[in-house]
Amino acid sequence: MTSLSVEMLAADAVEPITSAGNAQLGIAVLAGIAVIVLLITKFKLHAFLALTIGSLALGSFAGAAPAKTIASFTAGLGSTVAGVGVLIALGAILGKLLADSGGADQIVDTILAKASGRTMPWAMVLIASIIGLPLFFEVGIVLLIPVVLLVAKRGNYSLMRIGIPALAGLSVMHGLIPPHPGPLVAIDALGANLGVTLALGVLVAIPTVIIAGPVFSRYAARWVDIKAPEKMIPQRPSEELENRPSFGATLATILLPVVLMLAKALVDIVVDNPENHVQRVTDVIGSPLIALLAAVIVGMFTLGRAAGFTKARLSTTVEKSLAPIAGVLLIVGAGGGFKQTLIDAGVGQMILDFSKDWSIPALLLGWLIAVAIRLATGSATVATISAAGLVAPLAADMSTSHAALLVLAVGAGSLFFSHVNDAGFWLVKEYFGMSVGQTVKTWSVMETIISVVSLAFILLLSLIL
Repeated sequence: MTSLSVEMLAADAVEPITSAGNAQLGIAVLAGIAVIVLLITKFKLHAFLALTIGSLALGSFAGAAPAKTIASFTAGLGSTVAGVGVLIALGAILGKLLADSGGADQIVDTILAKASGRTMPWAMVLIASIIGLPLFFEVGIVLLIPVVLLVAKRGNYSLMRIGIPALAGLSVMHGLIPPHPGPLVAIDALGANLGVTLALGVLVAIPTVIIAGPVFSRYAARWVDIKAPEKMIPQRPSEELENRPSFGATLATILLPVVLMLAKALVDIVVDNPENHVQRVTDVIGSPLIALLAAVIVGMFTLGRAAGFTKARLSTTVEKSLAPIAGVLLIVGAGGGFKQTLIDAGVGQMILDFSKDWSIPALLLGWLIAVAIRLATGSATVATISAAGLVAPLAADMSTSHAALLVLAVGAGSLFFSHVNDAGFWLVKEYFGMSVGQTVKTWSVMETIISVVSLAFILLLSLIL
């Protein structure tokens, strides 16, 4: 699950960089992924270098000209960093402001006081689902990470017990619930009703997020029993603060980008006129970059100045927040580069060619095509757009409810088994301080559970409606 900018670039992919046949292309994909996994696990190479080498290997195996492979990789890296990198940087600044001002402590202390050990995972999944409703996955991650890590450390919880419910809440919202880009594009392609899709999406999302979040986190915590990584935990300021921001002010600052983006989504749905003045304003202030930037600027007053920070201290806080995320940015960017190399090589088209002759029910067909494109390209939105386009003719004779269920089936398939070709995989790995194997056991399995469980509920609803 990567940023909207790189997803849209991928959706409008240029002509393939190679004329390789489907068999050669399939082998090239497997070989490229194998190179990345081998370099990281066997030779302990840094993930940024492994992804770069793996992308070049993929192009070579597919028979593409080296110059074209390099162009695809650098374009994907650039668009990913442009879309996600700025959000990660702004999120890091906001996280540092929260930590140094004592605002994060205030939120964590309040959560720990209100929720006990048994209810903590449920509290985290609820918070993540609310925050994730209007936000892109990456924005939700950078907003929630400081709180997740501090709750895990302060409450002495396994990181997976707290982290998996939060990730599940964000991921389910991203894949199934409009106004996220994937579901919106599928609704348009299939001619589905937005309100019906939203209502059925919530019906499917609630049991799915419970099973993939609080329930699965019990097993994930046993398989990967790790503590929050010290380098990623927002550190308490060295000196004791006389004042710290109130819980209300801190919460309002964190929720500001959520409110701005939700306002944009609602206006887009209700007004639906790009020339309308109100919609033009909300399109600007509700964009992820402006919404997070606004939160950072507001946070300098509601958090920094409330804690008694001088201008010099605020400047130092911002400067110190950026150094720890350099490695994360490069790895996530390289993940986007690998994904773009896959897409430009024609992997999405290869999957569509294979799926033309599949004779199975429409809901299952939409899910399977989305799964195949997701596994091959790593892009949830590309999988949704491609699969929706392919099964669109089947939606013509469907009832309103079944067209909505087809949208959800495609969205569910687009979440299946995130792995090394997904920039989101590396984002979670680096923030949570896990190895590739540990990320597969937790994050990848959680994504698969979301995909399969939501499909089961979609098929059940199709029998009832």
